[in-house]
Amino acid sequence: MVASMPEALLTSEAAEAALVAERQIMGNAVVMAELGERLRRQRPAFVASCARGSSDHAATYGKYLIERTLGLPVASLGPSLASVYGGKLDLSGALFIAVSQSGHSPDALRLTEAAKRGGALVVGLVNDEASPLAGLVDVLVPLRAGPEKSVAATKSFLATCIAFLHLTAAWSQDEALVAALEQAPRRLTEAGDCDWSPMFAGLKDAASLYVIGRGLGLGIAQEMALKFKETCRIHAEAFSAAEVLHGPLALVGLGFPAIVLDPADEGRDSTLSVATALARFGAEVAYAGHGRNVGTALPMPSNVSPALAPLVQARAFYGGIAALAVARGLDPDNPPHLNKVTRTL
Repeated sequence: MVASMPEALLTSEAAEAALVAERQIMGNAVVMAELGERLRRQRPAFVASCARGSSDHAATYGKYLIERTLGLPVASLGPSLASVYGGKLDLSGALFIAVSQSGHSPDALRLTEAAKRGGALVVGLVNDEASPLAGLVDVLVPLRAGPEKSVAATKSFLATCIAFLHLTAAWSQDEALVAALEQAPRRLTEAGDCDWSPMFAGLKDAASLYVIGRGLGLGIAQEMALKFKETCRIHAEAFSAAEVLHGPLALVGLGFPAIVLDPADEGRDSTLSVATALARFGAEVAYAGHGRNVGTALPMPSNVSPALAPLVQARAFYGGIAALAVARGLDPDNPPHLNKVTRTL
């Protein structure tokens, strides 16, 4: 009898996402209510974020959420502005959001210090509550994801997205976002039951692929592309549906893999048209969402709100990526050359 392989940490940690979301939403209710009231009372002039890697992809989700709901511009600031170039930032009247799983990266710490000196209200979305970053911010929003041992982030990424959703809902008091936040644990559980394994099986010998998103889904496309790189060593690139039909289209030919994420909002028609164009040029399109038949349909729960659709797509994606890595002879939990905490300068 052949023993089955143990489940990858990546897979088991991703499966905790719904419980993490529930724990975080309940645990952060007071701090988010107070922060939302503070931001309504003294509206920031703009919002700036500081993050790297998966945290930066979650911040992209947050950027679109804040811009669309509150009408404030959100800029992602390069941490090297402070850590390498020693720049002085005028952030008076701004909300500065520092995002980190570990809270230990030196460049994020330096930029956060510069933001405080520059006059910003500094909020930290941090998983390690004992980290230097957690002690530096004005308002700490714990991610409450618990220990994450796989190098590739999963539950902490989704926890960061949930924190952005919670922040925007508490700040705007938008009824649709409040309802989406309440539904998040259930929807993440449903996403865990969506089987994307046929799509993953078709990528066993892939060398390159595209992941296409738009609006709230762009950061999730970026996150998926990163996971293909770090766990499966596939050269994956993320593009907005508004951009991929320019230069990147030149690489598309017969059998080229493309995953297209339905935004479940006003961007659906344009995203579907991009999927149709890719298929016309020979791409093997896998479409995550409910729309016209374009390529292979990736299963999704029905009637998911636009705010939650990208997170549901990410959770469904996480359910099968480890198996693809193993099929390619790789260890999904320990990618080559990488460490859990990246101490960039």
